Amino acid sequence: MARSPVLIYLIVVLFVLLLLSFAPKRPNRPHRRLKLRSAADLSDETGRDRRGIPFDPVIADIERRREDREWERAHFLPQGHAPAMEAQPEWEDFMDAEDYINDEERFNVTDRIVQLFPKIDVAPADGFVSSDELADWNIRQVEKEVMHRTQRDMELHDKNHDGFISFEEYEPPSWARRYHDDNATDDKVGWWKEEHFNASDMDGNGLLNLTEFNDFLHPADTNNPKLIHWLSKEEIRERDKDKDGKLNFQEYFNGLFDLIRKDDVYNFTHESDSSTDAPAKRLFSQLDHNNDGYLSEDELIPVIGDLHPSEHYYAKQQADYVISEADTDKDGRLSLKEMIENPYVFYSAIFAEEDDYNYHDEFR
Repeated sequence: MARSPVLIYLIVVLFVLLLLSFAPKRPNRPHRRLKLRSAADLSDETGRDRRGIPFDPVIADIERRREDREWERAHFLPQGHAPAMEAQPEWEDFMDAEDYINDEERFNVTDRIVQLFPKIDVAPADGFVSSDELADWNIRQVEKEVMHRTQRDMELHDKNHDGFISFEEYEPPSWARRYHDDNATDDKVGWWKEEHFNASDMDGNGLLNLTEFNDFLHPADTNNPKLIHWLSKEEIRERDKDKDGKLNFQEYFNGLFDLIRKDDVYNFTHESDSSTDAPAKRLFSQLDHNNDGYLSEDELIPVIGDLHPSEHYYAKQQADYVISEADTDKDGRLSLKEMIENPYVFYSAIFAEEDDYNYHDEFR
């Protein structure tokens, strides 16, 4: 009888140890659940996509397919009808595509990086990914996304299905129509006028083909001189308070200077004048080529890229950030080992904020 308490104690200890053996173990490496970007956050009101640039084409394809379904429901399907059947990709075997990208048997981020590395490391193929190589990869991914949306928009606006869009066929966004209907004046209204359309019409035939329509929707990314000049003219129009067709110093200082000043480019720190507007005067003088005290449309063109950053700008910005996060040895480039050891840096565009917060709390 004296041994009974000891026996009971041993049984309890064994039972606790048994439970602990089945308890979930802390993972050896961080784990985050990948989440697709929301189709509701496609773009800002000017139509520009401001989501992170997708790193992995597989993820981008899934998001495009989901996006297309919503597009069809919104624009082409009668109320209550389902989209027509199409060939189903592998990930659609799942109720939710996020189940696919979180199943390591089907979508392993390490394997994906190993597969993508030689496609990024191409200039030159030296076993390292530079910032420029990663930026080139980013721009190829975003250009594919942008053109896909342009094709979709063209299908919506091309009423006679001839592969071209006339100004009469194009319907401006609802916010632009609202401003016109209310007889209100707004800086953005000019973006959807006939002058914008004609500037996008590179060959001057009165119709926009796919490339021209893409420039029309995304003028910041164009190489069309007419459209670049139109962008500059719009900047003058929006800020020309006295309506003389050019910008005096005060109009430039109040509306543009903060958007285009870059100390590393214009070297404001060497300005001897200690007044607060000295850097602004210095840049104004650099842009005012004919020294007439005003900025014309042509004189504003050199800084139009600062006023309207292109996708190339964002692609390089994202590449620099990713390299700063994953470059363990700080040599300014990424090895395959560094990319494998920091996989979630490349997929960060599809993390939810709350996942980031929980992750940092748990692994401090």
